[in-house]
Amino acid sequence: MAKKQNTDNGLRDLKQALKDKNPGRLYFFYGEETFLLTYHLDRLKKLILDPVTESFNFHRFTEETWSITAFADAVEMLPMMAEKTMVQVDDVELFKLPEDERNRLAEIFRDLPAYCTIVFTYITAPWKPDKRMRKLWEAMDSCGLVVDFERQDQRDLIPWVGRHFAAHDKRISTELCMYLIEITGGTMTALNGEIEKICAFSGAPEICRADIDAVTEPVLDAVVFQMTDMLCGGDYRGALEKLNQLLKMQQEPIPILGAVGSSFRRLSAARVFLDRGKSPYELQDFLGIWDKAARQAMTAARNLSPAFLRRASELIIETDYRMKTSFDDQRRLLEMMILTLAQEAKHG
Repeated sequence: MAKKQNTDNGLRDLKQALKDKNPGRLYFFYGEETFLLTYHLDRLKKLILDPVTESFNFHRFTEETWSITAFADAVEMLPMMAEKTMVQVDDVELFKLPEDERNRLAEIFRDLPAYCTIVFTYITAPWKPDKRMRKLWEAMDSCGLVVDFERQDQRDLIPWVGRHFAAHDKRISTELCMYLIEITGGTMTALNGEIEKICAFSGAPEICRADIDAVTEPVLDAVVFQMTDMLCGGDYRGALEKLNQLLKMQQEPIPILGAVGSSFRRLSAARVFLDRGKSPYELQDFLGIWDKAARQAMTAARNLSPAFLRRASELIIETDYRMKTSFDDQRRLLEMMILTLAQEAKHG
């Protein structure tokens, strides 16, 4: 099989192959955005297979059903009443296979029949190629295309959210699109489910914030960001209400503390970037966050002194240590930390 060059954007190459109706022979799909992964997997399947003969020409393996012999037989099996076959392998960690199986896989990848397309998917198992196993890795790299389905940029998600609401005959403003993206964590998988719920709940053609808040449960980081913002403004009561909201969502104190620490690390980075005259876009690239989140962090950090941010980090570390080494009630420790942070914020 001719060598196929990977690029930094495997998704772009996959989209082009689907557009040209010219699928490759070997793919490796992984990434945080499982909605995109399953969407493109379905498109590939529809392109390759005829529904009438799919049961004969589609072969699927999981970790439980995997065997190198059965896989090799499926790859070599001729299409029945069709032009192509497809083999899908889910969550099989190839680099953990015995050496003889890895070597046989490498041979199979280098001599794939023109009528067969193989897709390895990684959703519940991690994608961890071990390049030290050169024979297998070089066969995968030269003969296949690795596609990382990354979380989409906010600028791409906003029109996507709008289109999905429009498919339900609903309108939504750009501001509310950004709000929904923020409180759901910004994955298409989460957004798709929440859009369905919001549209089922709302009886109006125009979505309002009350519709979103009525049925959408914010993710941990979104609530913690709101809580941190209140803390920095000295709003102890509001921050405590947000903490109670998280506890009612069955969030455990230690993950909450971890999210608070992450939020303050973002603010500390924003303070450093401000002091060095850098822009929110540079902070966005550095932290790998939404552009809106970067701007919000920069705005909040303007009112926070480096001394306060150092003190916040110390308090978070102290609270983490006490949670893990003492018999104090973890909820009470969180409440005391929030009160102390609010008081510290008032004094700059």
